[in-house]
Amino acid sequence: MTMRMRIARLFTIKTRTEVWMVIYALAMGAVERGRHYLEVYPGNLGIVLALLCTGVVFLAGAKLLDSVKPVQPAKVGQPALALAPRHPGVSRSRPRVHPTRFGSKSPLSRRTGSPPTTGR
Repeated sequence: MTMRMRIARLFTIKTRTEVWMVIYALAMGAVERGRHYLEVYPGNLGIVLALLCTGVVFLAGAKLLDSVKPVQPAKVGQPALALAPRHPGVSRSRPRVHPTRFGSKSPLSRRTGSPPTTGR
């Protein structure tokens, strides 16, 4: 393993405890930035900017917590691979093409009253 890989492993969040520590650090920085905005921009603009700073922590924290899977205890008598069933062909990261009753034509080609477009 190269030295670069070893250093990169130090900055990888592996457990939910590490995620909570990162969220705490983000919250401390966001509150400090919000206090700075309240001093620089007095009034409603400073309040809005301070609330936006702290609101970002909720979004980032949710994304971090979703990226780290909770530890599940292994069931007695089952191997560790049996805990996570795998469904081949199912991907939640991109939409799947569903067949329509009109064949492979796109929904735009089923419009009525509009002239067909040409490739010019």
